[in-house]
Amino acid sequence: MNTIRMLTRYKAWANALIYDAVSALPDEEALRERKTRYRNIVHTLNHVYVIDAVFKAHLLGREHGYRARNTPDHPPLPELWETVRALDAWYVVHVDAMSAAELERPIAFSFIGGGNGRMTCEQMVAHVVNHGTYHRGLVADMMYQAGVTPPTTDLPVFLRDAALT
Repeated sequence: MNTIRMLTRYKAWANALIYDAVSALPDEEALRERKTRYRNIVHTLNHVYVIDAVFKAHLLGREHGYRARNTPDHPPLPELWETVRALDAWYVVHVDAMSAAELERPIAFSFIGGGNGRMTCEQMVAHVVNHGTYHRGLVADMMYQAGVTPPTTDLPVFLRDAALT
C-alpha cells in the first residue's frame, strides 16, 4: 500500500481514538471554554471537520459553501463524530480509487481567507492528514488540562497496532 493510502487509514484510526476519548469526558470538560482559538475541545474537532469538507470539495471540483474555517457553533459530539467517520471513510475509498496520475493532478482553488492556491490531489490529502494531526495534538493538550491522559495517536503506534488489521 502506498503512503498516501496508508495515511487516510491512519487519519480514520487516530480520529476514532480521539473521539472515543473525548466522548468519555464529562460534557462540561469537552465543552469547557479554554484559552485556544477554537474555544473548546468539540469546537476544535469541528474545525478539523470543516477543513476536511473544504478539501473534499476541492478534490471533487465543487463549491464547499464555507465562508470561514469553522462554523459559529458545532453540532453535538455524537453527531459530529458520525459526520467525521463518514468523511474519513470517503477519503479512504476516494484515495484508494485514484490512480497515480490522478493523485498528481493539480487543482487550483481559492483559500477561505483569501488568495489562490494550487495543490495536487495527493498534496491535498496529505494536508488534511497533517492538519488533523496538528489539531488532535491541541485536543490532547486540552484533555491533559482536564486531568485526562489522551490516547496515543502517533503514526508508529498505528503502524504497529492497526495498519495490518
